[in-house]
Amino acid sequence: MERPAWAPQGIDISVPSVSRIYDYYLGGSHNFEVDREAARKAMEFMPGLPKIMQANRAFMRRAVRFAADQGITQFLDIGSGIPTFGNVHEVAQAASPEAKVAYVDHDPVAVAHSEAVLVGNDRAVVAAADLRKPREILDNAEITGLLDLDRPVALLLVAVLHFIEDADEPHAAVATLRDALAPGSIVILTHASFEGIPLTEERAGGMVGVYKDIKNPLVMRPREEVSRFFDGYEMVEPGLVSMPHWRPEVPVAQEDPFAFSGFAGVGRKA
Repeated sequence: MERPAWAPQGIDISVPSVSRIYDYYLGGSHNFEVDREAARKAMEFMPGLPKIMQANRAFMRRAVRFAADQGITQFLDIGSGIPTFGNVHEVAQAASPEAKVAYVDHDPVAVAHSEAVLVGNDRAVVAAADLRKPREILDNAEITGLLDLDRPVALLLVAVLHFIEDADEPHAAVATLRDALAPGSIVILTHASFEGIPLTEERAGGMVGVYKDIKNPLVMRPREEVSRFFDGYEMVEPGLVSMPHWRPEVPVAQEDPFAFSGFAGVGRKA
């Protein structure tokens, strides 16, 4: 298999990657046949996966604009993936020219792409780090060099927590991040769930099996467990809802049924 120029040396391009699969769902070009094959397998069970990813992105953009409207100019996007059109820094810096954005991902491809996209943008950085080790994120020199954690930050955890298994204590990781943020900070979060998917749980379970097979288990948490990620935050209206229902800009009735899969919410730290 030929290694394209954009693929960093040292990554195994015979193994599928979650961020490249996501890139494929969104119509991006930074993915390999091994990623496309896994994506197509997952879509055999759940054909609406690209719609779910698009709903995630649309929610993220609305929530970033909301944060900017609240006067927040610092954004920490963990599990940021491969930059595609309308990424956090584009939305945030369009809303507020002084906005600063730190991206974090543990996928070397996502980090390499982000570096390429951010060349010449001195108000955005990318760091290689893992949400499972929140202290490493908070102590990362690139992040602390750009963001002042003593001032409010918008923490983005969009479509990432469902890739962290219970054994890796995702709730504890999110609590560590929350405790490090200044009052007035907000969290922007989405999470996969069997709730809201317009399929039987058995059929949707086939899609979950594909992610398990590629060693990136997808943890479908119920609403109650997702809501625990907001412990210590006050929920912003309308609370924890399906993605299209969070402050919609287009009539919700026009949305694809798959867009209502899982949950989205924004919380504010008092």
